[in-house]
This record gives sequence, C-alpha cells and structure tokens, in this order.
Amino acid sequence: MTFHRFVALGDSFTEGVGDPDETRPNGLRGWADRVAEVLASRTDDFRYANLAIRGRKLDGVIAEQVAPAIALRPDLISIYAGGNDILRPQVDIDAIVDRYDAALGRLAATGARLLVFTAYDPGGSAIFRPLRGRFAIYNEMVRWAAERHGATIVDYWRLRDLRDQRHWDSDRLHMGPHGHQRVAMAVLDALDVPHSLAVELPESVLASRRAAWAEHAVWARGSLAPWVSRRVTGRSSGDTVAARWPNLSRLD
Repeated sequence: MTFHRFVALGDSFTEGVGDPDETRPNGLRGWADRVAEVLASRTDDFRYANLAIRGRKLDGVIAEQVAPAIALRPDLISIYAGGNDILRPQVDIDAIVDRYDAALGRLAATGARLLVFTAYDPGGSAIFRPLRGRFAIYNEMVRWAAERHGATIVDYWRLRDLRDQRHWDSDRLHMGPHGHQRVAMAVLDALDVPHSLAVELPESVLASRRAAWAEHAVWARGSLAPWVSRRVTGRSSGDTVAARWPNLSRLD
C-alpha cells in the first residue's frame, strides 16, 4: 500500500524523545520520522506531519492534535496517548479510554488508515513494574476501542525484544535510537509496507556492581528526580515545546 499524507499524534513516544538528531526539529528523529522516510521512498508526493508533544496526557492530545490532524486530510494517521495518564497516582482508565474511543471515532471517520498502539509492558522495570496491571487493563480497553473503529493495532506490549535495555535511552523511560528503529519496523510490518530496516544492537557489556550503582545514582539525579519534581509541581516536559512538523512537509 502507498500512503501520501501521514500525520502522527501523541506524546514523547511519537515526538521521538530519546532518538537525537540535531539536524531535525526539536533535535529529534524517532520512529515516526523513520516510518515516514520509508513511505516517502514509495511515492513522489509524500508529505508528513508530526503533531506529538512530550508530556501530553490523553486529553491534551485530543484537544490540541485531533482537529488539526483531521484538517490536514491525511490518508494515514497514527495515535498513541494515555501513557502519561497511567503513570499518575490516580487515573480512571475506563473514563480516559472512553474519551480515547470517541477521538478514534473522529479520526476513523476521515477514511484514513488509523494506526493505534498499546502501551509497553513495564514488567522488566523495577520502577514501573508495580503499574503493570494498570497497563494491562489499559491495553485491553485500547484494543477494544481500536477494533471498534477498524484501526490497525501495533501491539507494543508484545514486542518482547524491547526488554533488552540496549533499546532504551539512559533516562530508562524513553526508547533510544535502537528502540525507535524497532518500533518503526513494527509499524511498517503492521501496515504491510516492505522495508529493509533492521536493528543492530551494540555489544552487551556487563558492568561491575560498583559501576552499576554509579550509573543508578547518575540516573536518579539526572532523570528520576526531575521527573518526580514535574509530577509534584504539575509541570510538564512539554510546556515550552512545539510540534516538530506541524504542517504536511517533505522530508528532503
């Protein structure tokens, strides 16, 4: 299948946080750019927009991104939202997925191919493992909503190879370049789009106990503490960030 106008919606996952590229808007690349590059190679008139902004909860994604996405008249739409809601101390999963379902209905009504993600399985994370049941409930409800609207599902939960930490950024919350490449492959596979993408992980190095504890300390100061501070103060990492590709653009 050939797509001509791809619009991506969501939060940091879709913005591309963890996959740095200083030549691109916001200094990021990400899985959506990687998918767009492959789709662009299949037609001369391909255009791409990425409306995702880090830190956005589901209601923010819906309020700020759904209507602009529809206005761009895409033939392929991806959306991932709700992950930041699940990480909050209190969340009504039924209520947020009801709103998600309504948003999917609006997007599906455009006639575009709709791509929806489940959330990642946090079972391998010491920090987020206690929320695993919450993630599983959210995923089942997202699958229900996606199926109701004929959406294609990329089952992030079932990408078991992503448990290898070499796919992840040093902040342990976002994927690194290898993870974004792996998700791009999963997206293209779900769309039945041929590609030659592959993941070549670096050699695994077993750190000593002392080095591991030093790494944990650096992570706690540089990533965990700022994340907790934002949660406590009600701030978001995306408060001063704009969408990377707000309009349909070429990637050359």
